[in-house]
Order: sequence, then structure tokens, then C-alpha cells
Amino acid sequence: MQEETEAEARTLRRWQLPRLGRAHLEQAEAPLPVPGANQILVKVGAVSLNYRDLLMTRDGMGMALELPFVPGSDMAGTVAAAGPGVTRFAVGDRVINTFWGGWIDSHWHAGTTLLGGPGPGMLASHVLIDADWAVAAPATLSLAEASTLPCAGLTAWFALTETGALRAGETVLIHGTGGVALFGLQIARLHGARVIVVTGGDEAKRARALALGATHVLSREGDWPAEVRRLTQGRGADHVLELASGPNLDRSLQAVKQGGRVSIIGMLEGETLSASFYAMVLGRVTVQGIGVGHRRALEDLVRAVDANALKPVIAARYDFAALPDALDHLERGAFGKIVVTL
Repeated sequence: MQEETEAEARTLRRWQLPRLGRAHLEQAEAPLPVPGANQILVKVGAVSLNYRDLLMTRDGMGMALELPFVPGSDMAGTVAAAGPGVTRFAVGDRVINTFWGGWIDSHWHAGTTLLGGPGPGMLASHVLIDADWAVAAPATLSLAEASTLPCAGLTAWFALTETGALRAGETVLIHGTGGVALFGLQIARLHGARVIVVTGGDEAKRARALALGATHVLSREGDWPAEVRRLTQGRGADHVLELASGPNLDRSLQAVKQGGRVSIIGMLEGETLSASFYAMVLGRVTVQGIGVGHRRALEDLVRAVDANALKPVIAARYDFAALPDALDHLERGAFGKIVVTL
């Protein structure tokens, strides 16, 4: 029995793709790596899933991936070992990873890498990452809750706070009730802004969005741009989190104020954007792409979470072995985040 325990201690479990396609997902074991200079080995406690993970497992999003490929970009865990030169963390520290490995502040550069493809994936019992690719997890959150911050939480924070300079009293228009959308709702309310949510969801989802602090929840099937104008006395929303994109962008431009800001985040309605030239130019609208954010902003978000007792919305938790079921749930859509726990 002791020999089995020692053997298990020298291996890690992971989900991998020997070739692309959801049907090829498999559990496997691999040798437990030893941290090198400035690296940490993290015992993973939870991995939150993003829509991007579905795309990566399906076709790699056109990237050249080293096979077998381990998916998953967002984790929270505990430092199990630290290599030479590591000063930011010690064994036992709880950490979350950055979505962009190496993007510390300002602009990302050629040396950065996207975790969960083409960089290392997080869907494993242990992951080896550069110590600079991690930040301390919020003290007020469980590992499952903390795992939702690296992509969904930071995306909303970066759009509204880091680049959007959100102010109290402004109006934020948010599409949907997924992970980024609900973080956007919570962060906007934290800053004293009012929030209008547009969703195609059922009444239960609308009620839950209102309970989270949304001022109004509008039906996607209705003339929501006109309704946003009416609710803002003709002015329009100050900020829009555009999570659908495609032709939906044109309708968002009809709902944003003159000189307002639209953050392009999701692509549920296609990779090609469609918008009126006149709406954008005559409205003097700032349209910005949001590719998550840098480490310094993630550290800012962690401090805000701890200071304000912000609790991420988790739709469901799945055991590590139930990853296929978790991905199915993600594909169906969820109110909040899907988290895989170990």
C-alpha cells in the first residue's frame, strides 16, 4: 500500500487530447514535474471553464498545438513546490494563474503565452507554471470561487474599470447571463453604476439577474435598443459589454450614448462584426477589443474582491472525472460559471 502511495505521489492526473475533437478527450497520468528556476508546482483545487475551452477542444482555434494537448485556462490551487529563485510564493500559498502568461502590465509582448492553448493547460491535478504567471488568491474565496477570476472576472474588470474608468451613476448594458456578464453586473454595482441586462433566458434567469442587482432585465426578442434609450431618458448606455458580437454589435451601437464605449468580448454570433458606419461615427463611439487583461489588473481585482466581499456566481460544480458533463453544461449555457473540482 505504501508503494502505491509513493507511486501516486510521483504522478499527476490530467485530461488530454491526443488529437483534436471532443470525442478524443481522455484521462491520463504523467510524471510529476520538478520546478525549475522561477517555477512553481501547483496542486490544483479547481478549474473554471470558459467558452474558449469548448473551441480549443473542438479544433484548437487554428493554433499549432503540441499534442497531447491539455485544455483549460483558469485554475486555483496551492503551491506544492517552488523552484530556485522563487520569491513571490512559498509552499502552501493559495494562488490563481494569469490567463496570459508573462503579461505583467501595460501591453503584452511577443514572449507572452495563452494558458490552455497554446500554453500549458490547467485541467490536471498538478500544473507547472512560471511564478510570474500567478497571483495570490483572494482570502475571502474558496478555490472553486477563486478559479473563476483569471478569465471571466478579469475580462469584465478590465473592460469596465481598467480601460473604461467606470463611474458611479453611469449605465452599463450587458448581454447575457454567463460568467463574464454576471461579473460585469457585480463589478458595475460595486462601482455604483446601474445595470441593464439583455437576455433571451427564461423568467427564472431574469429574476436572478434582478436579485444580483440589475436595474432592468430586457428580452432579447424585443426592441431592447429603444427600451435602453427610454430607460436612460434618450441618452443611451455609457458602457456596453458586447458578448454576442456578429450583427448584435449594430444594435448595441443603437443603445450606447454619444461618446460611449462598447467592449467587444464574446463571439457567440460569429467572428465577423457587423455595424453601421453612421452609428459609430456620428455617435463618436469607442469600440474596444478586450482580450482578458494583465497580471497587475488581476491583482487589483483580487483586492477589490476581498475588500467588497464579492462572491462569484457558480452555476454548477463537477468532479474532475465528470469533465465531459461539465463541457456539455457549458455548451447548453449557464447562469454563471461552470467549475471542475479536484
